[in-house]
Formats: sequence, structure tokens, C-alpha cells
Amino acid sequence: MKTLAELFEHTLKDVYYAENAIVKALPKVSKTVKNTELKKAVDHHLEETKGQIETLKKVFKTINVKPEGEKCDATDGLLKETDGLMTEAQGVALDAGVLAACQAVEHYEIARYGSLREWAKVLGNEKAHVLLSEILDQENAANNKLTNLAVTAVNK
Repeated sequence: MKTLAELFEHTLKDVYYAENAIVKALPKVSKTVKNTELKKAVDHHLEETKGQIETLKKVFKTINVKPEGEKCDATDGLLKETDGLMTEAQGVALDAGVLAACQAVEHYEIARYGSLREWAKVLGNEKAHVLLSEILDQENAANNKLTNLAVTAVNK
């Protein structure tokens, strides 16, 4: 990669891979957590993530590239860590640990979508900028919801 456009495409493929991996992982997370509000939040984010994948397909269209993922070691690592917590943690530590792991995934996504959105703007791709802003807003809202759950219920 030598240009911002090439970096944009590479990172777009990275988040496309990540979102698809998250869709595969969230059902197990939902089945594992005990707190009903956390379970609802995970289930809601699963549906939201499916919508984000569709939105990413529209972003790919703006650059005339076929939607495809490129292996994302960061997401794979975060999901592996989440899986480990679901296996090892019990009691209060289970929901608190899984919630924190979910937030780590959200923070990664927020960083990626923030960069992509700004690169789209610099590249003059207004449609991609708007679409990526929508996803970024959803990711920030999901993170805020998790923080609220941690403070009000899960970490008690």
C-alpha cells in the first residue's frame, strides 16, 4: 500500500472480515452470558452487525470493489480472548469479563471506522463518509450501552 486509497480499501476489507467474524461469534456469547440485559444487548448488536455488513457492501460499491474480507489478526485475537473468558470465567467474573471483552472489540471497531470515515472524506468519497459515520455512531452507542450495563448491573 502506497496511497490513502489503497489503505482505505485494505482497511475496509479488514472491517468486513471483522464484522463477519463477529456475527459468527455473538450467538455463543449470547448463550453464555447470564445477565438478561447483557444478553439483550448482545442480541441487539448481532442484528445491528448484520446491518453493518450490508452497509459495508454499499461502501465497497462506492470504490467499485467486490465486497470481501481480508484476515484481521486483531479481531481474531480479541474473539479468541473472549472465547477463553467464556470457558474459564464463572459467576460474577463471567459476565464482567465477557462484557469487557465485548468492549475491547467495540473499541477496535471504533478506531477502524473513525479512520475509514476520515479517509473517505479526504478521498472525496462523501457517500462512504456518510455510510461509515452511521456505522461509527452505532458502534459508539453499543459501547456506551455496555459501559452503562457494566456500571449499573454487571460489575455489582
